[in-house]
Amino acid sequence: MATALGVLGLALAVLCVGVLIGATGIGGVLLVPILAYLGNVPVHLAIASCNFSYLFTGLVGAALYARKGSISWGMCLWLSVGAMPGAYFGAFALAQLPAFALEAIIALLIVFSGINAIVRARGRAAPRATLAPAFLVGIGAVVGAGSAVSGTGGPLVLVPILVWLELPVLVVIGLGQIIMVPIALLATAGNLIHGRIDFVLGGILAAIMTIGAIGGAEISHRLPADLLKRAVAVILIGVGALILARLGFGA
Repeated sequence: MATALGVLGLALAVLCVGVLIGATGIGGVLLVPILAYLGNVPVHLAIASCNFSYLFTGLVGAALYARKGSISWGMCLWLSVGAMPGAYFGAFALAQLPAFALEAIIALLIVFSGINAIVRARGRAAPRATLAPAFLVGIGAVVGAGSAVSGTGGPLVLVPILVWLELPVLVVIGLGQIIMVPIALLATAGNLIHGRIDFVLGGILAAIMTIGAIGGAEISHRLPADLLKRAVAVILIGVGALILARLGFGA
């Protein structure tokens, strides 16, 4: 009975992660700790399996946001050009290096971006429409490498950067959905060469998170833009603080 309850609790936690990913693009950062602490999955294997699962979650999320007109395909192309080699390099680094310093930098970036989004909520009359291609390629490379090493799928690194740059919040979340696909693809290829993946675990994670992501995408498109931006900002601050606390306890 205890084992069955444990499996159910783990599945519900993964479902909640899927809802967060679908609604805000952020949530994958919780998945590796859930697998490590609740499922007793080795951290490196958990990160590699999570990266594989984001391939399917990202495809579904991208389709949902594209159907609602919330994908900027031009920006997505340039982000992907940078993200794919970045993700492959990150997968190689995952097999060689501890991710403590990178996670700390990511956590600080997330907290800063969340605070910045709240402070500057009324500072600009109209959101920025787009970014220069070279700038997007650079952002994509950082996002790809950071996501592959930390197993967070892409949005955790991308969303704070684009929120800070004041792009429209639904466009930011839509880009967060679709960026998971090239990152997951190249990270999975890198993990196959330099590490190992539990494809069964990854498939189960993808199936559960996809159900949650469908519901989350509907929620995001029903909320007012200002409320959604504030919700994303609060979640950013909370997740960043959670990562810093986990790193502190693990030190």
